[in-house]
Amino acid sequence: MTRPNLQIACDHSDLPSALADIKNVGDVVDIIEAGTILLLQTGDTTIKSFRALFPDKKIVADTKCADAGTTVARNCANAGADWMTVICAATIPTMKAAAKEITEVQVELYGDWTYEQAQQWLDAGISQAIYHQSRDALLAGETWGEKDLTKVKKLIDMGFRVSVTGGLSVDTLKLFEGIDVYTFITGRGITAAENPRQAALDFMAEIKRIWGE
Repeated sequence: MTRPNLQIACDHSDLPSALADIKNVGDVVDIIEAGTILLLQTGDTTIKSFRALFPDKKIVADTKCADAGTTVARNCANAGADWMTVICAATIPTMKAAAKEITEVQVELYGDWTYEQAQQWLDAGISQAIYHQSRDALLAGETWGEKDLTKVKKLIDMGFRVSVTGGLSVDTLKLFEGIDVYTFITGRGITAAENPRQAALDFMAEIKRIWGE
């Protein structure tokens, strides 16, 4: 079981504030994500800026692509993204088309999806999935529960590299001990902290404490 990655989600609404956070913590995290809202506000300028700042980091374009997979993926790749996300409701042809244009595609699991669909993604060559904690659970003040962990473990057993996101804090990481999580994704857990750099260091330290270096 390898150490999970730490990914910062830049869910900002403007590029200057995103760049300020990235400059502060980019050397600490493994993966840098250009968030959906940020991409809608700035286009591929965000991806190009992140790539210029950190040429050796993995960069994700969180497009949540539902259609036009070829064009969206090609544009993201040309701007410097390594990976991009597609929404789980996208068709298999859209996912396959995107996967031909960029290094990897990640399926974002929102709403209703089935393990039968998940197998179809695997069969199509898509092996990364992003599991979100229920938004209803978050709004109700709940943390990650056994129902979530069971789904994550099932997806891993199927052969996915599973990233998890949604209401993560340093304290919740221990809930995943013994689970081969691929990446922990957090936005506000780092960017909304009083000291974002220290928050990123704390996340990484806890990951290393549980999973090793």
